[in-house]
Amino acid sequence: MSTTGASADPLAALGSLPGVPESVESVRKAVDRVYGHRIMRRRSNEITSEAALRGARGSAALSGADWALEEVRRRTDFSGDDEARVMGASLRLTAEAGQLLSIWRQSPLRVLARLHLVAAASNESEVGRPRQAGEPVDEPLIELPLPSADEVHGRLDGLAELIIAGGSAPALVTAAVVHGELLALRPFTSDNGLVARTAERIVLVGSGLDPKSVCPAEVGHAELGRAAYLAALEGYVSGTPEGMAAWIAHCGKAIELGARESTAVCEALQRGAA
Repeated sequence: MSTTGASADPLAALGSLPGVPESVESVRKAVDRVYGHRIMRRRSNEITSEAALRGARGSAALSGADWALEEVRRRTDFSGDDEARVMGASLRLTAEAGQLLSIWRQSPLRVLARLHLVAAASNESEVGRPRQAGEPVDEPLIELPLPSADEVHGRLDGLAELIIAGGSAPALVTAAVVHGELLALRPFTSDNGLVARTAERIVLVGSGLDPKSVCPAEVGHAELGRAAYLAALEGYVSGTPEGMAAWIAHCGKAIELGARESTAVCEALQRGAA
């Protein structure tokens, strides 16, 4: 992660990059539209459940398991092949995220370790901890240079310090940095994309921007497509102001699309109730 200047609150500094304030405002308006829908006042639990399912499907699609939504609803066994394992991991992470909100701000590294443990669903020694020197990473869809284990540990500590310290950065900025940093580092031996997108969700919910978790950014990331996702990530990894701003804007658009998805669900439920 790179920021401009020597601000005591580097995440807040990113919030002032060109185009970022506009993205923050656009996201806020999109989220407000969902929360202002009349269906949300009466059936918010249904919207939350549907958003969780669609978010898990979207995250899995970006990790190579691009299943139709009805297939995700229908399946009960997620152990048959690699795609099924990815989908199962994504569903487990979505369910687990809500249980970790209270821990995130005090111990984000503990939460990340737990997320990897849930995703991997294995008792292998490398599960649930940052990778060590010489350990390979199974993340074939992200082909960026892999930071060393020492760099991973140092940057994870720095990220944790920023989260624990809090600050005035908008939720979009914090969520985008957490997401981008985890993808750039790939701190675990597997499932880094799934973990990164779940961490983004935790930030958005825990910040109060999306407290009912009805604006699944994962839906938007999948809709924008893997090529755009990876291109935006390259901007983040570059560390340039333009690249960082482009990544934050990409994450903002993903949240807006997730909000639009839940608004459509609200509209469908309203038509059914009419």
